[in-house]
Amino acid sequence: MKKYILLSIAFTFLLIISCKKENSNQIENVTIETEVTESDPLPSWNEGATKSAIMDFVSDVSNSESQNFIPIADRIATFDNDGNLWSEQPAYFQLFFAIERVKALASEHPEWQTTQPFKSVLEDDMKTLASFGEHGLLELVMASHSGMTTEEFEQIVTDWLATAKHPRFDKPYNELVYQPMLELLDYLRANDFKTFIVSGGGIEFMRPWVNEVYGIPTDQVVGSSIATEFDYNNGNPVIRRLPKLDFIDDKEGKPIGINKYIGKKPVFASGNSDGDLQMLQYTDSNSYPSFQLYLHHTDSVREWAYDRDSHIGKLDKGLDEANEKGWTIIDMKNDWKVIYPFQLN
Repeated sequence: MKKYILLSIAFTFLLIISCKKENSNQIENVTIETEVTESDPLPSWNEGATKSAIMDFVSDVSNSESQNFIPIADRIATFDNDGNLWSEQPAYFQLFFAIERVKALASEHPEWQTTQPFKSVLEDDMKTLASFGEHGLLELVMASHSGMTTEEFEQIVTDWLATAKHPRFDKPYNELVYQPMLELLDYLRANDFKTFIVSGGGIEFMRPWVNEVYGIPTDQVVGSSIATEFDYNNGNPVIRRLPKLDFIDDKEGKPIGINKYIGKKPVFASGNSDGDLQMLQYTDSNSYPSFQLYLHHTDSVREWAYDRDSHIGKLDKGLDEANEKGWTIIDMKNDWKVIYPFQLN
């Protein structure tokens, strides 16, 4: 969750404003027909080295006659979420959610009108908000994500996703998922891989929608979390969310989370930023053959182009290590025929 907190809020706000002013005509208005077939399970991927590397690996390790065969029980695949399965610009989607939650709760907290950092949010003064640093932003997230039961929080997230729209595309946030990655998830599962999300995002922010969108069950999600407590609640037990961080599933936290919640080292790992590097390193150390996949955002027209200097999803050390070790790197602009499902016929 800290991944969401340590942001340049002022810069983010400027991007949000500029995105609202963008005309969708700047985006290629093209629909593409793709059809998953036995011979081509990844139809939204252009033919080339990246697609071939993925399919060659999966074919090899699932072949019982191959010396690289991996037993089904050990075919663990982990995927980062933000910037890897769905977009993350101009800000992490959970940050949009947190800001909107503060505004929605403002009537219950009149003191926020004069209390920072809430006053800055309510006045859309992101420059002042940024000046409070990590402490102020932690206070913002804790206030907007706690004080309710887990069931209540799940409904809040569900309701938000049903109404909130992305400032650039004017689409629900859960429609800004990557069509090629949806195909990859299906392809891996068709070959008996068990797919997990391992994300810096909040675990209970993702659980309400990942099964429907990605086909990943809620018990196969590893993410950051805030502390909770059990409340017998007069015979109607609930879990209550507390304003305190419990676990941050980012950077070194990702291998720790994998070990803690999955209990097996992945043989396939996919991410897009330096925050995913340790997960890919951990996967690379597997005694079984393994596959490390980085998504490089290179498409400034259909999505965004960013890497080493980005305030969100920075890919610097990871890009260097991927090139040094021969890991597979997706060039979004050249490897993907289409970005989002809504661009399909």
